Amino acid sequence: MADLTTNFLGISSPNPFWLASAPPTDKEYNVRRAFEAGWGGVVWKTLGQEGPPVVNVNGPRYGVVHGADRRVLGLNNIELITDRSLEVNLEEMARVKSDYPDRALIASIMVPCEEAAWKAILPRVAETGADGIELNFGCPHGMSERGMGSAVGQVPEYIEMVTRWCKQYYDRPVIVKLTPNITDIRKPATAARNGGADAVSLINTINSITTVNLDSMSPEPSIDGKGSHGGYCGPAVKPIALSMVSEIARDPETAGMPISGIGGVTTWRDAAEFMALGCGNVQVCTAAMTYGFKVVQEMIAGLSDWMDDKGYGSTADFVGKAVPNVTDWQYLNLNYIAKAQIDQDSCIKCGRCYAACEDTSHQAIAMNEGRVFEVIDEECVACNLCVDVCPVENCISMVQMEPGQTDPRTGEVVPSEYANWTMHPNNPMAQAGE
Repeated sequence: MADLTTNFLGISSPNPFWLASAPPTDKEYNVRRAFEAGWGGVVWKTLGQEGPPVVNVNGPRYGVVHGADRRVLGLNNIELITDRSLEVNLEEMARVKSDYPDRALIASIMVPCEEAAWKAILPRVAETGADGIELNFGCPHGMSERGMGSAVGQVPEYIEMVTRWCKQYYDRPVIVKLTPNITDIRKPATAARNGGADAVSLINTINSITTVNLDSMSPEPSIDGKGSHGGYCGPAVKPIALSMVSEIARDPETAGMPISGIGGVTTWRDAAEFMALGCGNVQVCTAAMTYGFKVVQEMIAGLSDWMDDKGYGSTADFVGKAVPNVTDWQYLNLNYIAKAQIDQDSCIKCGRCYAACEDTSHQAIAMNEGRVFEVIDEECVACNLCVDVCPVENCISMVQMEPGQTDPRTGEVVPSEYANWTMHPNNPMAQAGE
């Protein structure tokens, strides 16, 4: 049986599935229910400094993008950090940690970029027994207009400065949560490392307006006829998150830095993909908000079964295994050749592959008598569009041509894998004479 026990920054949890700092982790009641359901850890909803209370809207806080079957593809969130008092949150955190010592509990924090503010709150958080802190440098709405959240996360110098303060005044792990609302994610990650951060977590939500009500002519969610940009999360952001995680994992400046992966994790497979790209664990929000806390049980069972099938004894066995296979386009092997192949027994004759290829691609699929669709090898460039639009899984596949075969499109013999690639004009190493 696979062991899902995870050690992240010296913080042990029974599995790598943590709840992200968000509405599901806003109070003791929720967190206790989450732990009873099986979650390995939580990042408590972001705490703010004492003073004037945070006031959230008393109206719709979420917008949504639905798929054709009404599945939630993405949520837009305009809720601010916790509107409950710091004292109450700290008391609840201490009780929960005391009762669940085997679960990870991280405090998310957002206070102004003033050393005194961080110096004041950190000792109080430490008293709760929390396993570490996460610096919320990511939220793109509400708090960013006040000089916090993504307003900090978009300035590497601020990230490094605040991280240094936290490492000075706090003696447990410091995780820096990064905003995706930036051109190059490697720069804030490097700043966090330079400031002494123990890890980074990403991605936070993406600045967005999900939809516009064409009757009221206001963005949704609408508050008294007005709408605002918010933070976009859910399955739709996963590809962006995976890319940004991979950039940090393979950049020489940050390679080896622990990463907590966030962004659309809905199934065990999503989690495994994040971890294969270098994440030591994952954080989940939208899936829990959509399906409830018990969704983690499916994640745990699925990941355990997959690990057993692959022979992985622990999560550490596959963390980062995909990173060496992420590269820049210029290093891709242009001698690799594949062709589409249609399984006629699986084909339902819908014609979607034909329409897509004929109208928008390379006219490489023929529709023969009886609506039998066949690939025209001479025209196929293996773009994969037919595979992507086919409604039948595994009906169309890309088959690699073997070395020695003649490519019907060019008439050239397929070379051995990587043969002549070292001298290919598109290979920068060849240009450099290496």
